[in-house]
Amino acid sequence: MATQITGCILTPDGWIGGTLDFAERISAIDGTRIPAPGAGEALVLPGFIDLHVHGGGGADVMDGNGAIDTVARIHARHGTTSLLATTMTAPREDIEKALADVGRAMRERPANSARVLGVHLEGPFINPGRLGAQPNAVRSGSIEELSTLHELARIRVLTLAPEIAGHLDFIRELKIAGIISQIGHSNGSYEEGVAALDAGVGGFTHLFNAMSEFHHRKPGMVGAALAHAEYAELIPDLLHVHPGAIRAARRAIPKLYCVTDSTSGAGMPDGRYHLGSQTVTKCLGGVRLADGTLAGSVLTMDQAFRNLVSIGVPAHEAARHVSTHPADYLGEHERGRLQPGAFADIVVMSPELQLTHVFVEGDAIALTHD
Repeated sequence: MATQITGCILTPDGWIGGTLDFAERISAIDGTRIPAPGAGEALVLPGFIDLHVHGGGGADVMDGNGAIDTVARIHARHGTTSLLATTMTAPREDIEKALADVGRAMRERPANSARVLGVHLEGPFINPGRLGAQPNAVRSGSIEELSTLHELARIRVLTLAPEIAGHLDFIRELKIAGIISQIGHSNGSYEEGVAALDAGVGGFTHLFNAMSEFHHRKPGMVGAALAHAEYAELIPDLLHVHPGAIRAARRAIPKLYCVTDSTSGAGMPDGRYHLGSQTVTKCLGGVRLADGTLAGSVLTMDQAFRNLVSIGVPAHEAARHVSTHPADYLGEHERGRLQPGAFADIVVMSPELQLTHVFVEGDAIALTHD
């Protein structure tokens, strides 16, 4: 059944004041080109795409047993129309359990849920010296292990530390297999970062966090990203990264995209939750380990969009960071943009940037709890 919505519609060619018609896919956009939305007008934007989400609604992807359904449902209520289910460093059998659950959810999207596009395997092929909130179950990259996991659910993105012995060859193997590798939880040098990019790395995981810092005589992984990356993910909760660093990254990295790195506490009250095998505490707008280490976030993509706008990013550019760039990174060219033929993944926001409607592949999402 066709649906029509009216507002200031953000298309790849700019804003149009008019109507958008859709069923599962967008059929038509009609109206008049405008320079920017007027005061008091609703914004019609591409659905948000989160390529790094561990949990939400009290559930963690690593739980298995239907946890991904809860995660996909809570984030859809916040405008995320598609996502990558993200794992933690863990023993192989724990990751297999999680991916079996994700594979099931990929085959059939439950009602009121975001589309699960695949898996972001964050670890276990990382540097034990840069664990962040990851448990110490690290190991060297193995195509054999990866092949077994890939059979359970499609792995789209894999975070690794390129300085680990054998990982440059592993990066090359991943590229041949069609899996995007990205640098994270790494103590590597600037030179090792550049070598990894040359070997086929696609981007960087939660830029600035859990990687060797920038110094003007020792630029580290952050320097490699700022100097050479086309893509990198960033957590714009305004806790993980200062607004000034966000602005610097926007100037340096052409297709910077935003993620939540959200944990089971997203969409929940303050209290104790879990992140994989770790116990974390949600308070003061963030989530931390007992020692105070930031442990993912409780960010949602609608708040990520609002945060970007709050630091001066124009709405049309903020939409690229939360929709178009992550879609392009995965090669999902029928998502992340509002144009005829694209999936009808749509968010509608009030002039105050509050969500009023969310559609996933044309299906309206209930924005309140069942």
